[in-house]
Amino acid sequence: MKIVENKTFGEERALYGSTDLIVKNCNFAGDEDGESALKECKNIRVENCSWSLRYPFWHNTGLYVANTELDEKCRAPFWYSQNIVIENSKLYGTKALRECSDVQIANTDIISAEFGWSVNGVRMTDTKASGEYFMMRSSDLLFDRVELSGKYSFQYITNSEFEDCIFDTKDAFWHAKNVVVKNSFIKGEYLAWYAENITFENCKIIGTQPFCYCKELKLINCEMIDADLSFEKSSVEATITTPVLSIKNPLSGHIVVPSVKELIIDDDNSRCSIVETDTKK
Repeated sequence: MKIVENKTFGEERALYGSTDLIVKNCNFAGDEDGESALKECKNIRVENCSWSLRYPFWHNTGLYVANTELDEKCRAPFWYSQNIVIENSKLYGTKALRECSDVQIANTDIISAEFGWSVNGVRMTDTKASGEYFMMRSSDLLFDRVELSGKYSFQYITNSEFEDCIFDTKDAFWHAKNVVVKNSFIKGEYLAWYAENITFENCKIIGTQPFCYCKELKLINCEMIDADLSFEKSSVEATITTPVLSIKNPLSGHIVVPSVKELIIDDDNSRCSIVETDTKK
């Protein structure tokens, strides 16, 4: 493989169309018009570099990025690419990942609004992220030990699994379909509205009005804190280990809970069985 090392690039399409290239200890910065440095490339390794120019990795196949920082000026760096590995890096530009497939991200810090839209096949581990509309309309996500803060996360995602994660995010998992969340902490208002075939197992869930208008919702041994007006118009099978503030008009299914402070059933279509196990209340 050819090696490019210890250089600075500021021009547009500096390494356009490269194949079998290692880029080490380089700086991509300068002219505001400089962009698309490694566009339309194959089999590229980027190590210990810094980026401050737009659109560097578009239409790439086979890309490895390690120990590299893409600052806030590095807008939309990874688009329309496949077979990507990102490790021990910092992604600070907006819209950092779009319409890519087969992506592995590990030990990386992400600060990026609108990150991960329409992406297929992302494995993310030991990573911290923040930003609004995280991973919208993406599929086949597999997250382990990911910490996220930001609003409107995981909307319209499909066929995904999350384990040992910490999510501080409102309006998360709206319209999500075929999703499993295990051993995780989820804090935020209006969780998983309109979701279908979504399961939470051994999770701690905090926030108002969770799980409304859901289909095939499952909760297995979950805590629910500050949860009021829960399960409205949802079909649900739930075993909850903590008292719930209020449940309102669940559509169907079964809910087992220690106690409910307020049970609101004023809809004739509500046919859900609710069992309170705390006989001392």
